[in-house]
Amino acid sequence: MLGRKIFLTGGTGYMGRRLIPLLLMRGHEVTALARPGSEAKLPPGARIVAGNALDPESLRESLSDCETWIQLIGTPRPAPWKGRRFRAVDYRAVSASVEALDGSRIRHYVYLSVAQPAPVMRSYVQVRQEAETLLRQKDVPVTFLRPWYVVGPGHWWPLAIVPLYKTLESLPATRESALRLGLVSLNQMLAALVSAAEKPPASVRILDVPAIRACRL
Repeated sequence: MLGRKIFLTGGTGYMGRRLIPLLLMRGHEVTALARPGSEAKLPPGARIVAGNALDPESLRESLSDCETWIQLIGTPRPAPWKGRRFRAVDYRAVSASVEALDGSRIRHYVYLSVAQPAPVMRSYVQVRQEAETLLRQKDVPVTFLRPWYVVGPGHWWPLAIVPLYKTLESLPATRESALRLGLVSLNQMLAALVSAAEKPPASVRILDVPAIRACRL
């Protein structure tokens, strides 16, 4: 497998800091965008560019010859009362990147979205749906990853309701929604992101919770 030239937004976050070393170990070149002053938060080995992920012009100047874009930007610890921030940051990050795609060398866009439909977190889900719609309108193959909750360091509490999930998955009336809104581990999520980057689709691909769980490095 030939190494890919990957542009990463959100590299200083919970998943991004763990994803970069995996991509580097597999022979990929990673260019990571960071706000000025945040460069030290990125793992060593990536090419670091200072810029603004919410500004299309800043993104254009940072893309260089990258061919794959991984978009991980999102509001930390999403909650129902953060609707304005979802739109100001999460949605704006995608809309700015869509503007920056024109004239770039990006041939595959990987977007960390969310499981849908869902009975809760409606403002969060709506913003992610609208972001997906923007990306579908571009002539660039895109992979949407749709986890619901990622279990890992600092985020262990959902393990307490695993027995409830098992019960709901066993009942025909609730099986589909329980699987769609199921838990995934951090390792499964990272494996899915790596797999998505290494295997671009011809057009649009969706990795839902069952598909994310099946990914292995």
